[in-house]
Amino acid sequence: MEKAQEILQWLSGLAMEYGLKLIGAVVVLIVGLWVIKAIMKGIRKTMDKKDMDESLKPFLLSMISMLLKIMLVISVLTMLGIQMTSFIAILGAAGLAVGMALSGTLQNFAGGVMILIFKPFKVGDFIEAQGYMGVVKEIQIFITILTTPDNKTVVIPNGGLSTGSLINYSAEPTRRVDWSFGIAYGDDFDKAKEVILNMLQTDERILADPEPFIALGEMADSSVNITTRAWVKGEDYWGVFFDMNEKYYKEADKHGLSIPFPQVDVHLDKV
Repeated sequence: MEKAQEILQWLSGLAMEYGLKLIGAVVVLIVGLWVIKAIMKGIRKTMDKKDMDESLKPFLLSMISMLLKIMLVISVLTMLGIQMTSFIAILGAAGLAVGMALSGTLQNFAGGVMILIFKPFKVGDFIEAQGYMGVVKEIQIFITILTTPDNKTVVIPNGGLSTGSLINYSAEPTRRVDWSFGIAYGDDFDKAKEVILNMLQTDERILADPEPFIALGEMADSSVNITTRAWVKGEDYWGVFFDMNEKYYKEADKHGLSIPFPQVDVHLDKV
């Protein structure tokens, strides 16, 4: 009987010691899961407000949820008296080894996440980056795919794309077109300016505000160069640029303006 009483007392003490820990751990687990659910709901709303890419949302949400749950489980196990130091050390060492092995891939992954979150460009934009120029065809987690003007496919890793400089030609609705029209020395500058201004004003694609700019830009070796600038919608840029070059070539001849070209005068002295 005495031995049985001792066993019961031992079990009772054990239950009192670990039972309270177990109850506390269960409570923490339940409350923690509820808190994680609330946090994930808030993160999801934030992503929706920021109009984040749909392909990125599920991945980020699942990754954040998994990390929060792992932290909760570790906390609960620690409350139960289970030593997690060695486990965490092993897990950290394994993570470090994997990270070093996949450093380039992880860099590209991080770059893809940054691009999809901050959106320096989007599908359909015309960009110049990493020595390439083209229309963004697809943004993936690890790579971005461009289509060049001559219909080549360029694959650029997101790591360098997210950290390097790039030009997004589609970011603004309007662009400025620049020309340098040349006339010969001795030609009527005012007449040339009038011809150019008339060309710009009769083209409906050229915007009135900001108004076009025409000025004598340079007195070069073989020509007087007239700097000309006008604003157009982004999609009209190249059409206006090439059309104005052709128009000036035709109009200059009609109005008696010479289009100079590099030349050298050679004088021979007879001795």
